[in-house]
Amino acid sequence: MNDQEVRRGAGIYSKPVLGFYDLLVVKFSNSLAWRCPSNLMLDQYNRCIGLRHLDVGPGTGWYLAKADLPKSAEITLMDLNENTLEHAASRLAHGNVSTRGVTGNVLEPIPEALGQFKSIAANYVFHCVPGSWEDKGAAFEYLGERLADDGVLFGSTILGRGVNHNLIGRGFMALYNRMGIFHNREDDAAGLEAELRRSFRQVSVDVVGTVAVFSAREPLRNGGAGGLG
Repeated sequence: MNDQEVRRGAGIYSKPVLGFYDLLVVKFSNSLAWRCPSNLMLDQYNRCIGLRHLDVGPGTGWYLAKADLPKSAEITLMDLNENTLEHAASRLAHGNVSTRGVTGNVLEPIPEALGQFKSIAANYVFHCVPGSWEDKGAAFEYLGERLADDGVLFGSTILGRGVNHNLIGRGFMALYNRMGIFHNREDDAAGLEAELRRSFRQVSVDVVGTVAVFSAREPLRNGGAGGLG
């Protein structure tokens, strides 16, 4: 896997881009291009988020800011881009939660020192990760290592195959893949589910519009027992 490709995709999120991200993606693209309303993904946050939560690729922090977070929740934000970490943390600064930012690559092991989490979100992350589902699947193993035995991994990703993109979606897909922001031309729901099942016992994948909304529980471990620390 080319590390430069991973970092190039993350690097697009400058402060000006983050300034209009909510308008372009959360309000416009989700409904009109991908046909998966943002409120549907927000509902998943509200169902799944736990007291100790890891948010991978938090974007602007819109979902975390809108979600019904548990009182005194401990939120860890992970991204390769410092702008993203700062922007998302600022959205949560006035809530009854504690936050910390960690610079990290989802395709690399996550530091054990972070402990384990009751919930892990990877929302709109994997369509930005280079490679096939087999390449991207390494991330599920690493995320599973940091998930408590009774925790849940959840998220969503825009698909390139097995879905019908409308005119707007096809335009964005072509542009974003050409720019190196997306790497999802060959991504399909079956491949996502297969890779999730390599690392988790319970897996759910539902396609809404052109988006796969997924959750996974009971991480398969190579050794040792997990638990919420």
